[in-house]
Amino acid sequence: MNAHRVLVVDDSAFMRKILCDIIATDPKFEIVATAANGREAIESVARWMPDVITMDLEMPEMNGLEALRQIMRIYRAPIIMLSSISDDGARETIKALQYGAFDFIRKPSGPLSPDIHTVAEQLLEKMRIAVMTKRLANPVQPAQKPAAAAAKAMEDLQQVLKPRKPAKPPVSNKEENALPAAKTTKNAEDKEAKDKLPYPQTDESCPLEPFQEMELEVPRLKAKLAPASTFRHLIAIGTSTGGPRALHEVISALPGDLPAPVLVVQHMPPKFTRSLAQRLDTFSSVHVREAEQDERVYAGVVYIAPGGYHMKLAKDAGGYFIKLTEEPPQGGHRPSVDVMFESCAAFPELKRHAVIMTGMGSDGMKGMRALNASGGESAIAEAEETCVVYGMPRSAVEAGVAKSIVPLRQIAPALIVAVRR
Repeated sequence: MNAHRVLVVDDSAFMRKILCDIIATDPKFEIVATAANGREAIESVARWMPDVITMDLEMPEMNGLEALRQIMRIYRAPIIMLSSISDDGARETIKALQYGAFDFIRKPSGPLSPDIHTVAEQLLEKMRIAVMTKRLANPVQPAQKPAAAAAKAMEDLQQVLKPRKPAKPPVSNKEENALPAAKTTKNAEDKEAKDKLPYPQTDESCPLEPFQEMELEVPRLKAKLAPASTFRHLIAIGTSTGGPRALHEVISALPGDLPAPVLVVQHMPPKFTRSLAQRLDTFSSVHVREAEQDERVYAGVVYIAPGGYHMKLAKDAGGYFIKLTEEPPQGGHRPSVDVMFESCAAFPELKRHAVIMTGMGSDGMKGMRALNASGGESAIAEAEETCVVYGMPRSAVEAGVAKSIVPLRQIAPALIVAVRR
């Protein structure tokens, strides 16, 4: 079997060397090209048609986020982003994941940094998973010869590199003042709300809908409804690789008057979960926040487990609240879906609705079993055809603990019906 072709993109020659050295340790991969910015990356994609791409976020001339979006409109290779741990890096990483990046890793600080071995293992593991994932297979039709496909990719990507038309004149002060006050006070991140989110292209071997750009809803500028302190239903969602896009699809479709709180575990390091919560809140009618220790739980609020902490549901005389712990990772994860689900199993007075979406591994399967044993109402596994990685849902299905298998875009409607019975 031929080695998988890899394109390494980073503006630092030193970092490119580190990444190439890491990747070269696995004979399954062959580095076919490197690029120092987004424009070079696009040219290299057209020439080499790589099987997997590593992409730095912060680069001159064209940054990684813009290069990601341009490449994914034309060519469907999995892209793994390299992110800094700064707040800005975390925010940009969340955007990249929602725009279709396969996954991300934190950039190593250097070849002698204490985390270099961990980063190397994570990168190679994610690359191996990425190239095996049919979800991001290159959409070359069976009848199309590789040479023709390469020529077409080159033509399309060269169009991307053409100089853009001059921007339209800015809105006059008079026009700006006519906008509602809520719009003029939104932060810079909200200005990107009209960005188009690409969805995967496919062929017969990858049963997804054809490539299209989906218009993201404009962030809701009206005031959100006040959370309700009483509820009979509880939703718990677990996800990993591909989760940010899946969570956007589900959470942004939930109504503001949802009569249930939503607990979410997304496998992600510290800082990134806060940025994820902030971005999801921008696009959602429900409140979305990173959970805090001893925080009271309300209907109409989504609580995302902070990276590095297990999140549990607890109860006292005042009602339900969030309990965060630094107990050892479970199954290699902290936060763990199993830990969250198992904590919810202790409250049979609630009608509990568990969802396992895209992700590697089997986290959530044991917890879903515990929920079922305690009388859980719903146990949903995302359907294989809409998963980025059909690992966690597969484990739930094969273990017989998933009561229903639901495509991504039908999960929110299914939950809305369930909590309003």
